[in-house]
Amino acid sequence: MTTLTLTDKDTAALKADVLVLLSRTSDGDTRLVTAHGVAAETEEHINATLAAIGAKGRLNETTKLTGVPGVSAPLVVVSGTSLEDEPQASDHESIRQAVGAAIRGLKGTQHAAVAVPGPSSELAGAVAEGALFGAYAFNAYRSAPKPSSEPVAKVSVISSAARTAAAKAAAKRAEVLAETQAFARDLVNTPPNDLYPESFADKVKKRLSGTKVKVSVMEERALAKANCGGLIGVGQGSARPPRLVTLTYAPEKATRHVAIVGKGITFDSGGLCLKPATSMITMKCDMAGAAAAVAAVEALARLGTPVAVTAYLCLAENMTGSNAQRPGDVVTMHNGKTVEIINTDAEGRLVMADGLSFASEITPDVVVDIATLTGAAMMALGVRTAAVLSNNDDARERMVTAASRVGERQWAMPLAEELRPPMDSQVADFKHTGEKHGGMITAALFLREFVGDNADGEQIPWVHVDIAGPAFNSDGAHGYTPTGATGYGVRSLVSFAEANV
Repeated sequence: MTTLTLTDKDTAALKADVLVLLSRTSDGDTRLVTAHGVAAETEEHINATLAAIGAKGRLNETTKLTGVPGVSAPLVVVSGTSLEDEPQASDHESIRQAVGAAIRGLKGTQHAAVAVPGPSSELAGAVAEGALFGAYAFNAYRSAPKPSSEPVAKVSVISSAARTAAAKAAAKRAEVLAETQAFARDLVNTPPNDLYPESFADKVKKRLSGTKVKVSVMEERALAKANCGGLIGVGQGSARPPRLVTLTYAPEKATRHVAIVGKGITFDSGGLCLKPATSMITMKCDMAGAAAAVAAVEALARLGTPVAVTAYLCLAENMTGSNAQRPGDVVTMHNGKTVEIINTDAEGRLVMADGLSFASEITPDVVVDIATLTGAAMMALGVRTAAVLSNNDDARERMVTAASRVGERQWAMPLAEELRPPMDSQVADFKHTGEKHGGMITAALFLREFVGDNADGEQIPWVHVDIAGPAFNSDGAHGYTPTGATGYGVRSLVSFAEANV
């Protein structure tokens, strides 16, 4: 893992292999962002060079310069922010993205320094987060990783606020978020022959051993006894049986309780309703919701957040074995409701239904589920935005706001009640799919059936986050986001839980 330090040295005194500075565009001119420790001659030289080469100052635009006066580093990287004015605290995501883009492009570098815009400890934290998020590589399966493929070994954040408690706290938070997000990315990137329900559960137990998080695992016999028809039904076509992993973080001073349910389909073949071959290539990512959930719980525990959290990781492999679930089957879920199976490739909502039923039994203040659930969400919002649906307007808006605070984009969608009747079944309580239009909403309406009531007899506030798009990046890397697993959702869940303190 990349190490992080804070310093208030100027750029002439700090010894590093690379110095990262940021740029902005104002009235058509690209200029350096004002930052701590940058000499006037350095700024003048770089501004003239940026003008000469026609730099635009846009996000993901990085310019490498050598021989820069007033700088001890032999190489300077200028990364665009797309900002027109000097950065403010509210511009934290632009700063994260710009720094992440620069650090991501410096693989094989031992020591990079990044100058923070202004004296803001919040922006110092954004710089630290962007650097650590961008400093990620997954080389576990390479026989001989090249040094040039390894992330930056050390990052120094140059800030006038380096000695303040606020900046130190921001740096510590950045380290926790980056390390837990990297764990989620690693889980998603792990090939499905090595990551399956049992091994996933084992990795979680090992990771959280000795922490403030308790881990319990339900195996297939216990799941069958508990009438978990969703998990059992989806998993019965695989030689690797399902698991339900429960994580409990219960700090003494907590007055609020958040439940998280994460979809953990470790590989999705589509079951008997087989996916096209090209659609299976990335289906190791179908457990990204569960990965985000476990990483978020670990982060909250390490940060000492005074809110109780119980997470349920719904783990199964959707395969086509001789006992695979069939269209037309009827299964009984943990809450006693019966479901007619229509499309075995709509398996995620089935395992999530059992998780939501368990979560409802502990009557938390709010339940959040996170899942790579529907291609319909990607059709509606693209691949960088998650869909958010809820039975509670306030809870939905709090989730969208929490995600915005940490730079994860979400968009609120309606629960259109007219899409519920097509899910009625002639042989069971309901079907698990509906009409072809509005599939994202239909999936959420199905999940809502498994959210229980609180002590007042009202349905527990529930938020559904569909991360089918942003959980896995099949396109080119951008900002601090690598190709492959993104770790999306970890920061949103942490931010949402923190807002429930």
